[in-house]
Parts: sequence; C-alpha cells; structure tokens
Amino acid sequence: MEDLKEEDDAAYNTNASVFNGSMEKHDIIQYYSEWAYQYEEDLAPGRYDGPMMAAETCAQYFKKKDRQNVRILDVAAGTGLVGELLAKKGFSDIHALDPSEGMLELAKRKQVYKTFLNEYLTEDKLPVPDSFYNCVTSSGGMGDGHIPCEALYEIIRIVKSGGYVVIVMREEYLYNVPEYKDRLEPLMAKLEAQGKWVNVERRVVPNYAFKKNGLIFIYKVL
Repeated sequence: MEDLKEEDDAAYNTNASVFNGSMEKHDIIQYYSEWAYQYEEDLAPGRYDGPMMAAETCAQYFKKKDRQNVRILDVAAGTGLVGELLAKKGFSDIHALDPSEGMLELAKRKQVYKTFLNEYLTEDKLPVPDSFYNCVTSSGGMGDGHIPCEALYEIIRIVKSGGYVVIVMREEYLYNVPEYKDRLEPLMAKLEAQGKWVNVERRVVPNYAFKKNGLIFIYKVL
C-alpha cells in the first residue's frame, strides 16, 4: 500500500495473502500454522490494533469487579493477543477457538486461556452447550474464506441471555468480500427482528489494521 511505510509492506502482504479469497479452508489453516511464529511481529500494535479494540470494548460492558466471573470465548484467537489483553483487564475465564493448531500452540504459552477449541466457526454446531458464554468476541476472524455469515446463529446459541457479542473487523470487508456484501448486516438485522439479539452499537474506528478503518459490532443476546 502506498500510504504504508516501506518496512510495513511485507507484513501487509503476508496478512493480505490469507484474506484474498483464493484459499480453501485446509490451506488457510496451514498458512496460519506456518505463519504463527512471525504473526505477532507482523501484526504488532500500530500495524494491527484489533485485539486492543476487542478487549477494550468487552471491558466496557462488564464491570471490573465482575470480570473474573465472566466466561468469554475468543473466536479466531490466533496466538492469543486478545486473550492476553482481556486477562490484563481482569477477565480470567477465557476460552480460545481457532482452527490452526500452530496458532493455538503459541496461545497456550500465554497461560491466559482455560480451554482450547481447535475448530472453525461455521454454521455447524460446536462442542459447546447452549447459553454457555457471557460473551463471544472476535478480532480479525471475519474475512474472505474465514467466518461465514451463518456462523452468527451458532454464536447466538452459545451466548447466555443478556450476554454480549463483540465483532471487530475491517470495514471494507462489508463491501469487497462476497460472503458479507449485502448479506452480513441484513442477516444481523433479521436476527434482531426475530428477537434473537439487539444491536447495542455499530462503530467505525480508524487505524484498525494497516491504517484501514475497522468496524465494531456490539450485540446483546436476548
């Protein structure tokens, strides 16, 4: 990208490669596993601030004194960047979900997660009971070939009534990713009309990743 510093170009291109829509699921998993040891350097704060945004948003909706009792699922947990920041904010019952074993191996080293789900989040049922979590959050999990729109049904299923869903993603994906274009927000609205959840906030944020805007969705499950 022309507006990025030269030293950021390689990191941007490495990240863009896995979101270009050309990979099958097994290729994406392999890509992340091979990238795992370089991931945090490539997506350091300043280049990628999504984890900070996710953790800060979750903290807004749970009082500090209550956070140790909040069971929260970090979807697309990767190497544990979001989980690490959640732990610093007082959350202690944090669970990780990610399809890449290589990423989860590094996340385990952070010692902030109670359980690990080596799964893709899709419309398929996860090995998780109904209404199990107080909050589900994801940063960087939405993108071409990643979390599909229909996964929203499964997210709602595993969140308790009164719990929250916090999704942080790149704003442009709403318009240039076929899976989401004219589909993601209409489905969110449909689920709200059906009484499944209610929108609390839709916020555009600057400098989510590589100087591109991010979008934060916050929903309360009914």
